[in-house]
Amino acid sequence: MKRSLRAAIALSLAALLAACSTPTPLEEKGAPIESRGDSAGAGGAGAASAGIGDRSVRQLDVANDPSKDPLNDPNNPLSRRSIFFDFDSFVVKDEFRPILEAHARFLVSNPTRKVVLQGNTDDRGSREYNIALGQKRADAVRRAMVALGVAENQMEAVSFGEERPKNAGTDESALAENRRVDIAYQ
Repeated sequence: MKRSLRAAIALSLAALLAACSTPTPLEEKGAPIESRGDSAGAGGAGAASAGIGDRSVRQLDVANDPSKDPLNDPNNPLSRRSIFFDFDSFVVKDEFRPILEAHARFLVSNPTRKVVLQGNTDDRGSREYNIALGQKRADAVRRAMVALGVAENQMEAVSFGEERPKNAGTDESALAENRRVDIAYQ
């Protein structure tokens, strides 16, 4: 009796776990198709059997032609990778929401891509204070991206404090360029 009860529980648990798993769609299982430039692989039948439009073909196109990469297209919001902050603040301003939304959409649709959110400050304040403020800025951007659906394991938040200025000037416009988080794709 105990043995059949244990077997029934084990089968129920296995069925429950199998029902909870999410199968991988067929179009995500294919390997990238390599074009070798010969007539057998490039064109008609080879392209049709490759499943034009599936993820692996699009990734191959980007690898062969970097101009098709949305991250390098100057007309795409993904080419903008800096979120700027007010003096002594780590509040993400509404004007940068479209940039965050574009990067979040890209990361959600490309779950293997990862970014480093690099917090930066101007040179006012102590080194320790600026490291802490840069980290708060990077964490604020990370939280905003998580709220937009990006998986936490796709992002790493780090602080460089005042160590990596974008502009070496000393006027307010130069200092404002240094108060930022840079989104760096790996």
